[in-house]
Amino acid sequence: MDKESFFQDVYEVAKLIPKGRVTSYGAIAKYLGVARSARVVGWAMNGAVAKHDVPAHRVVNRIGLLTGKNHFQSPTRMKELLEAEGIKVKNDQIIDFEKHFWDPMTELGL
Repeated sequence: MDKESFFQDVYEVAKLIPKGRVTSYGAIAKYLGVARSARVVGWAMNGAVAKHDVPAHRVVNRIGLLTGKNHFQSPTRMKELLEAEGIKVKNDQIIDFEKHFWDPMTELGL
């Protein structure tokens, strides 16, 4: 699979994350069958910030940190978007991460 089609697959999964929910780079990688490729998913999401149809703000690291925040228009934009959906963030980390976590393996099934 080439990089462009892999990135597109990542974006398609990200588009399915419901408002008020988040997932991790690793969860998307696992769903796509490349469990050890969380960083590549992260690179894909860095480019997704400019795509208005991909909710890049809903993808965080495995412990709920907003590691992609510097790829948004401002360092606080990712937090603002999450809070607008009812997700509380403190010190760039999602409060009650497990409560908001959306696992594509479970939700989309395989």
